[in-house]
Amino acid sequence: MTLLTIALSKGRIVDETLPLLKAAGIELVEAPDTSRRLIVETNRPDVRVVLVRATDVPTYVQHGGADIGVAGKDVLLESGLQGLFQPLDLRIARCRMSVATRDDFDYAAAVRQGSRIRVATKYTQTARQHFADKGVHVDLIKLYGSMELAPLTGLADAIVDLVSSGSTLKANHLVEVERIMDISARLIVNQASLKLKRERMREIIDAFAAAIAP
Repeated sequence: MTLLTIALSKGRIVDETLPLLKAAGIELVEAPDTSRRLIVETNRPDVRVVLVRATDVPTYVQHGGADIGVAGKDVLLESGLQGLFQPLDLRIARCRMSVATRDDFDYAAAVRQGSRIRVATKYTQTARQHFADKGVHVDLIKLYGSMELAPLTGLADAIVDLVSSGSTLKANHLVEVERIMDISARLIVNQASLKLKRERMREIIDAFAAAIAP
């Protein structure tokens, strides 16, 4: 029996991927958010799910630790990995990547005057490209969490981060001043697995595609 491995990250992505897996006839035998296992078996003996950090999903798929994975567009852009086949935009885990500042910071004026803006983000690749395309001079500060603190403490003038409802920004007296791109989760596939396990991989891809069809 040849094993098929699917890489997922805990939280919103795994929660929203479960109905798609069910559509493909795959159900986890344990709830991923409460299980302490990193490898979760499914109702199919030839399919298992590995739970990894969101940022590690592309690496597992790229290097064959998993045959299939689900990763946000934000993670894929930052990964820098080449050649990952992305057959489907799953249209789940939707949000947007935006620039936000304190509500009393005049971002438009700073850009217009050509000021050098300090920007805190964990999405340095995406932010660098965005500001370069706009001709805006920035100093990027790499942070891994609590992004909203950076403008409040004076560490940065702005942040680049994911925004869903905007309620967290509002609660911290921040405002969204620029939308960079819409984000959603993508199905990613290991190229070698697609050749070696083509029939079973195609079965899952087609089931996912049917489940997200309008």
